[in-house]
Amino acid sequence: MYHVYIIECKDKTLYTGITTDIQRRFKEHSSGKGGAYTRSKKVERILHTEQFETRSQAQKREAEIKGWRRDKKLSLIKNNPSVVG
Repeated sequence: MYHVYIIECKDKTLYTGITTDIQRRFKEHSSGKGGAYTRSKKVERILHTEQFETRSQAQKREAEIKGWRRDKKLSLIKNNPSVVG
């Protein structure tokens, strides 16, 4: 199972990624091992998650969300905090 997630950083920016283990990945981001962006911005909390059967499905959804403007991402979070598909 793969998960697409949106994390809010301390500066209120949003980071989107994929993983097979959300809690592990959030801990990696929190400890500075999750990537350059979250290392510099510091993560605050997970705002949104979605589940997918395949890595390919998750990567397509991640790319779609990353292409959105902030207001569309916030609308997704507000209307659907977590989606299991």
